[in-house]
Amino acid sequence: MKEERHSSAGLIERLAEFRYRLRTFVQFSEQAAHNAGLQPQQHQLLLQIAGAPAGAVPTIAYAAERLGLRHNSLVELANRSVEEGLLERTADESDARRVLLRVTSRGARLLHKLAAHHRSEIEVMGPQLIEALTRIEHWERDPTPAVQPGTRAVVRGAK
Repeated sequence: MKEERHSSAGLIERLAEFRYRLRTFVQFSEQAAHNAGLQPQQHQLLLQIAGAPAGAVPTIAYAAERLGLRHNSLVELANRSVEEGLLERTADESDARRVLLRVTSRGARLLHKLAAHHRSEIEVMGPQLIEALTRIEHWERDPTPAVQPGTRAVVRGAK
């Protein structure tokens, strides 16, 4: 029982470190969106619509699922994004009940700028995220602490 609590504590420590690294990246991403003049959810919406895989239909329902939002919340977000010239809405020719979303050229320019900024940040934060994931995967075989002193990340551009 005592050994089980000890090893569980090691897993919890590793999960906490991974969550910290994820949150650090999310904070960076949210700040980058604000700096580009977007709300973070607008950035995520543009990303999901522009980055939809082949065969995926970029509808309100699709975007709501990808962002973890209720349908009506996504409709409001899409409406704001259309008003700001970031997205276009069109009726689906094959199913009149569906609305298709498409990123406008303005939205695409902002998204490409943010993508480049995120790519450079991933070069910095990526190894730390990978390390945190690897330590979770191997937590039973590697009893060393998840965080070495002085290795906490700093979110650049955050307040």
